[in-house]
Amino acid sequence: MTVGDLGEFGVIGRIAGRLPQGAAVLLGPGDDAAVLSAPDGRVVVSTDLLIEGRHFRRNWSSGYDIGRKAAAQNLSDIAAMGADPTAIFVGLGMPADVTTDWLDALTDGFRDECALVGASVAGGDISRSDTVVLGVTALGDLGGRRPVTRSGARPGQVVAVAGRLGHAAAGLALLQAGRVGPDVVSGPPADRSGAEGRVVAGDGEIEEWLSVLVDAHRRPRPTYACGPGAARLGATAMLDVSDGLLQDLGHIAEASGVRIELDPDAFPVGPALAEAARALGADPLEWILTGGDDHAFAAVFPSDIRLPDPWLVIGRIAEGQGVHVAGRADTRGGWDHFRNSRG
Repeated sequence: MTVGDLGEFGVIGRIAGRLPQGAAVLLGPGDDAAVLSAPDGRVVVSTDLLIEGRHFRRNWSSGYDIGRKAAAQNLSDIAAMGADPTAIFVGLGMPADVTTDWLDALTDGFRDECALVGASVAGGDISRSDTVVLGVTALGDLGGRRPVTRSGARPGQVVAVAGRLGHAAAGLALLQAGRVGPDVVSGPPADRSGAEGRVVAGDGEIEEWLSVLVDAHRRPRPTYACGPGAARLGATAMLDVSDGLLQDLGHIAEASGVRIELDPDAFPVGPALAEAARALGADPLEWILTGGDDHAFAAVFPSDIRLPDPWLVIGRIAEGQGVHVAGRADTRGGWDHFRNSRG
């Protein structure tokens, strides 16, 4: 069955029936607008647009993966402000021949990613379009805390990251290099739609390190608790790494009027990145510094704060401007919506 067979209101009913609502949602899908509680009196809001062929490909990622990824990149923005995510709203455009199985998998992906942080899919809109288009708006609650912005870094403080770096970029490079076969399945056991090609090494053997990296491209795993946790620790600036570490830290440097000095030896290169780099003749540090889509958190802390795992200190804040690696200004860019493609 396709979404065209169901019709607009059948699709809406099918989606809503798969989405439980949390305590923050006072009135969920079904009316002209939803009603949410805002205990803090302030609402943190972020929005993102994902377009098939630019941000994802249905022959590389399952519907479930796409739902998880679209939710994750919005929920991580909320957490990067030091807030707790409460709800997301999804605008969905899709062709009439999309199967209901794929739609169910997409919906379940949104639901399951939101469940990780106690958020709800509280509403949205649908329309017919030539390709799959997702517009996601996320809301969050600060719980009485001040928002952690990009402008609070000061000389003498340290820069730290929590979460994976370079994995999604390496996974995308593997996909672009054709390291896939015709039978990949990605997603929960019930989801077998929209993901073709199994991950294989050059000799035809399935390799776990390839699977880990390709899965990182399909489905990021932000360390959500680290966002509000950093706010409680006393972080003075923070963001999620979505467009590349160098580029994103450049935003903190510019907003704060400081220089960020990074130590390249501070970044561990795990076996998965090392093996992928050898297979593709690439530099794993390049993926770590310029690759996006992992949605790790990068934050600035006073130097006297003892940071718990998984925070890793990678540099310091100094007088000046820009981002420097090993003492040299580094202008390598990251993701640019008008120049790059993740699909």
